[in-house]
Amino acid sequence: MTKVICFANNKGGSGKSTTCSNVGYGLTLLGKKVLLIDGDMQLNLSLSFFLEDQVLELAKSDKNLYYAIKNQKDLSDYIIHTEFENLDLIPSSTLMSSIEYELFTKWQREFILKKCLHKIRESGEYDYILIDAPPTLGGWVMNILCASDQVIVPVEASPWGLFGLANMFEFINEVKQITPDLSLMGVAITKVDERKNYFKQTIQTLSEVDDVYLFESYIRIDSSIEWAQDNSKTVIAYKKNSRSAKEYMALAKEVEERGNR
Repeated sequence: MTKVICFANNKGGSGKSTTCSNVGYGLTLLGKKVLLIDGDMQLNLSLSFFLEDQVLELAKSDKNLYYAIKNQKDLSDYIIHTEFENLDLIPSSTLMSSIEYELFTKWQREFILKKCLHKIRESGEYDYILIDAPPTLGGWVMNILCASDQVIVPVEASPWGLFGLANMFEFINEVKQITPDLSLMGVAITKVDERKNYFKQTIQTLSEVDDVYLFESYIRIDSSIEWAQDNSKTVIAYKKNSRSAKEYMALAKEVEERGNR
């Protein structure tokens, strides 16, 4: 069965889009077919696979997530292929900034994305659908959570990395009231500098939170990630032997193992 996993954190700069794109690409290297959905107006997930000009062109067209959700269309017609085998994408648009307004008057607005994904999910064409959520808490993120089976929360290992995380967990629990099958797969720690105490403090704090799995694979700071982003690629595709590429592959394997439980 197709598994839907969203990457969400209400704090910006957590490495959410980078983690989503690399885990998605990593899963294809494990023999899985993956559909990525860019749910953020910042377009970072789309920019991980297409050049800026291409992304902006898609964002201005009517073949992106905004128009699909606005018109409650089946998302099958909005899929574009990346250059990588078994990896497809539904691009975002800067117009997603007004998606909350578009959802406000809709009936059962919390489940619009789930309905738009129904045909794709039922087809079983993809092993995984990964959704990159924007760094907010509101109706659109609730939509994403309601369409998902599990949530991965990337957390930056910094003094402010944990700020607001309790709100994220509380929001997930609130959504579970209307979508009981939703579960928190785990927390992935990113932007780690082992020379600093922030990493140890992050580990200790998260270890004390009940019922929260902490992924063993964490992502250290690596300039290869920035170079990969500058070249509109995942770091695994850009420099597969880099430290961060190996760490993201390890995380993808861990996601695959936990997804099969």
